[in-house]
Amino acid sequence: MNTGKLLGDAKRLYAGAARVTGAGLTRTGLLSQTPPDRDDRLRHWAYSLTRVHDSLAIAELDVPWWTYRAIDVVEAWLEARPRPVRIFEYGSGASTLWLSRRADEVHSVEHHRGFGEHIAETLLRAPNIYLRIVEPVNSTSPQIPSGKEGNAGLDFADYVATVDDVGGDFDLIVIDGRAREACLARALPHLLDSGFIVFDNTRRRRYRRAIGAAPVQERRLAGLTPTLPYPDQTSILRHGGPR
Repeated sequence: MNTGKLLGDAKRLYAGAARVTGAGLTRTGLLSQTPPDRDDRLRHWAYSLTRVHDSLAIAELDVPWWTYRAIDVVEAWLEARPRPVRIFEYGSGASTLWLSRRADEVHSVEHHRGFGEHIAETLLRAPNIYLRIVEPVNSTSPQIPSGKEGNAGLDFADYVATVDDVGGDFDLIVIDGRAREACLARALPHLLDSGFIVFDNTRRRRYRRAIGAAPVQERRLAGLTPTLPYPDQTSILRHGGPR
């Protein structure tokens, strides 16, 4: 039994049903045409469920795909941060647009060409977003593999190294794409001493091991996440911790 395919099919069915339900509730007036204020957490979250797995629709809610607690912490931190603010992001989407409204320069790398080309037209309307599409390459012995189901035989070395290609130091680095363990190791030398790393979905075992072995301090921010019907966890990492 291909559990990855079954899980993917279940997610697609859920997403389709949620969007159809949302459209019906909007037509009947039971759901507002405009999203509730994010401070009204439960209503905003319930509204967001009808935008599941649609990055452009999520972007209209002006939220990244992290836990609400993490969104609040990062937004407050960015508001207080001296300008200019420079950001690097593994994994593009709604978060790219959200960050571009709160920073001066956002460099984002996307591994999936189809998705990257789909969203590029919207992202590149913002003059401070720089999007790169760096696909993995087929390999019988990947230098940097991904633990994601369905990614066997793919090498993400070029994708992970994009932060080196862009170069320089960053105030904020977001790790929310593929091969996240390797992304963390590669990103740390580019993080300013006072900077943040946002690492998403940190309940997963392989991410817990990577964070535990890295020279970082972690703040775990669990709870509701826009569009997800279950709680999740996003972590904020700083320099420090075990050497």
